Amino acid sequence: MVEQAQTIRGLESEIVELRAEVAELKRRLAQNSRNSSRPPSSDGLAKPPAPKSLRRSSGRKPGGQRGHGGETLAMVAEPDQIVVHAPACCAGCGAGLDDAPVQSVDRRQVFDLPEIRLWVTEHRSERRRCSGCGHLTAAVFPAAVTAPAQYGPRVRALGLYLVCGQHLPYKRAATLLSDWLDAPLSTGTLCSFVEAAAADLDAFLDTVHSQLIGSPLVHFDETGARVAGRTRWLHCASNEHLTFYAIHDRRGTEGIDHCGVMPNYQGIAVHDGWPQYRSYDRVTHALCNAHHLRELLAVIESDTQGQSWAVEADRFLRRLHDKVQAAKTAGLSDLPAASLAGYRRAWGRIIALGHRQNPPPTERTARRGPIGRTPAANLLRRLDEHRDDVLRFAHNFQVPFDNNLAERDIRMIKIQQKISGSWRTTSGADRFLQVRAYISTARKQNQSLLDALTQLADHQPWLPATT
Repeated sequence: MVEQAQTIRGLESEIVELRAEVAELKRRLAQNSRNSSRPPSSDGLAKPPAPKSLRRSSGRKPGGQRGHGGETLAMVAEPDQIVVHAPACCAGCGAGLDDAPVQSVDRRQVFDLPEIRLWVTEHRSERRRCSGCGHLTAAVFPAAVTAPAQYGPRVRALGLYLVCGQHLPYKRAATLLSDWLDAPLSTGTLCSFVEAAAADLDAFLDTVHSQLIGSPLVHFDETGARVAGRTRWLHCASNEHLTFYAIHDRRGTEGIDHCGVMPNYQGIAVHDGWPQYRSYDRVTHALCNAHHLRELLAVIESDTQGQSWAVEADRFLRRLHDKVQAAKTAGLSDLPAASLAGYRRAWGRIIALGHRQNPPPTERTARRGPIGRTPAANLLRRLDEHRDDVLRFAHNFQVPFDNNLAERDIRMIKIQQKISGSWRTTSGADRFLQVRAYISTARKQNQSLLDALTQLADHQPWLPATT
């Protein structure tokens, strides 16, 4: 009887552990790009999950609203070319109209590209002999004119735009330039354009780096990137005006230190809560709530144990976000102190409910490591321990609700990897990222990208204004 009872207890314990393992496997199978940090490409060929948006219905009908000016193509007052169409004969009697007076004119304009071809400028250096001493003197060519035949800064700027701005592979960019400009550039020539541009960006990168360190708020993010056939880590530090990238072998503190912004920063750091960022204690941390909403959605969708706290937390964060947005729209700089205190109490009640629904693991289940503490409990613990960082967006309107700005900056690099594949060399990756940071920063500061890239191709890169 004693042996039988021991066997039963052992089987019961094993059943509990197996059920936990099955639940964990089901949770992993249910993960997708909508309820986790997995990219959409990981969803495979299955029908993609319906997106979850923070936006709410405004009550307005779709399309342009009353009073909206619209973006319709408008006629210009001075066209480049005028083509007159005159009627040859009367539509009534058939008589000729060559001498008939013009009563009125209807106008229609066609906007099209002119014939695109390279514009060749020949520079001639004259040699003149002095009539007094007989010395022969040659004129000096402009500093930028260094070869018998070469491409000018606007062609080089277009090459940079196609490769680093639109992420085209070098071969496809060369094909486009050949087809449209009759400019038979080789992929090696395009590579030399990028290499020369990156070599001129030292002052720009130093300026961006120093301005980020001195700014009141910076977004941080990191992602894997394929370089020379292996996975390395791309680190990004950015804000609404500046973008900086760095590539490193490590994702953790070594990579973050290599980027150089976080170790020297003392402002508000917005990030996704990755633990390595916590080792930098001179910054004020603010967590991305878009990540929290995705994790809460995963808990809600896989709920088998009554995780109603996750539903309440999801509703709370969305409603508080709406309150903050409404206050910003109304021109307020913060929420009333009494309202903030009420929100914090409400958040505390949700966290307390979560702890009641997720008691600490028993010794029996704790023996199996991760099985003892569920993802729901881990998320709850983070939301509890870092509640100030979770709710910082409501206390300080300068802090955004999410880390989407850094994710958008990172996404540009992921698009490049998806379209063009991995970088073959580390130096090639560094050069691309330097030019990409230049393009992103110029766009953020409303610079004409054509002008900025032409300046860069002409070895006089644009620099962001000192703030």
